[in-house]
Amino acid sequence: MHTFYNLLIHLVSFGLRVTAIFSKKMRLFVNGRKEVFEILQREISSTDQTIWFHCASLGEFEQGVTIMEKIKKLKPDHKIVVSFFSPSGYEIKKKTPLADAVVYLPIDTPTNAKKFVTAVHPSLVFFVKYEFWPNYLFELNRKNINTLLVSGVFRADQIFFKSYGGFMRRALKSFDYFFLQDENSESLLKSIGFNNTTVSGDTRFDRVSHQIEMDNTLKFAEDFKGNSLCIVCGSTWPEDESVLLEYINIAPGNVKFIIAPHKIETEKIENFTKQIVKKTVLHSEMNNVNISEYNVLIIDCIGLLSKLYSYADIAYVGGAMGKTGLHNILEPATFGAPIVIGKNFEEFPEAKRLRDLAGLFSVSNAAECTEILSKLILNDNLRNKTGMISGHFVNKNTGATKKILKYLSKFPDKQ
Repeated sequence: MHTFYNLLIHLVSFGLRVTAIFSKKMRLFVNGRKEVFEILQREISSTDQTIWFHCASLGEFEQGVTIMEKIKKLKPDHKIVVSFFSPSGYEIKKKTPLADAVVYLPIDTPTNAKKFVTAVHPSLVFFVKYEFWPNYLFELNRKNINTLLVSGVFRADQIFFKSYGGFMRRALKSFDYFFLQDENSESLLKSIGFNNTTVSGDTRFDRVSHQIEMDNTLKFAEDFKGNSLCIVCGSTWPEDESVLLEYINIAPGNVKFIIAPHKIETEKIENFTKQIVKKTVLHSEMNNVNISEYNVLIIDCIGLLSKLYSYADIAYVGGAMGKTGLHNILEPATFGAPIVIGKNFEEFPEAKRLRDLAGLFSVSNAAECTEILSKLILNDNLRNKTGMISGHFVNKNTGATKKILKYLSKFPDKQ
């Protein structure tokens, strides 16, 4: 099975190089990996002590942030290496001050795994949430390096829990400990013989809970909102915007919208703006206008969304209307905002839990979106109660980082 896996990885690698000819994203994916060992050679010396975090993409990086921050204080003599699988994570966070080196993770071949682990030579490794690369895990295990999964999530349909999943179950044995988001994940692991587990929760709760303590003031957002009710639509994709459009165009005059697309693509933003009948302004154009006179503000830049959610009376979080993956619902929840999302969220336990608590609403189409947004706008009690549930949900579920650090204090680095 290992031989077949390695052959498949080489075939996939070749396919990605071909795809890169036609896809900008794939070119970043392929070309960025050409610089990995050059970056590591420049930033990490053979005498450095290092700790390695692997994050699939941006969301997983955010889950690792609180641990990185604590580790930097606890072990200031260690360098932190962060690897990403996805360009959407690497390109945004490649200059993060939390890490001494940020790189793409080379494709999971035995040669790459040996070369990478040797170059980084970590004493401690964190895989965040998921991405289980067998050759890397086998190499870490071979070198007896402490390896932890944090904010882990498992589902019954994954290969680990199938009769033919022995090879991947063997890869899981490389983890010294599993810190999991929910009890279902722990039950699944125990069903295949893994008892080195703790349901610690999601480290993102710790991350977002600190946001409310920060200065979230944005003068332009204050001027735009005024005394109106504000719906902040964060990390939206075209499929999200298509279901929002109907309500945007018919919303009462006392309702304003701040829309922060996930990708800043001029043509798509222009096409969306043309369909909005309300007075609309882009963030890049607002210095030349009286922003308070507008009903819709489109944020055509990055880095503002966490603070913008503090102005939300209601939040729509994108990604779940299509197949791209639901974005972070906890950021608006920490500010006590009722949350609306799309229909595809079964792989996101925090969304399922908050929906069951009645702090979140899922919609499948424009009509449902219009209906629930109308109810939340017109019914102050419903809006306030739902928002209170969201805020309490975050406060109640903090502490994952503390549990992980407690474990580390008991178990020093392997020799």
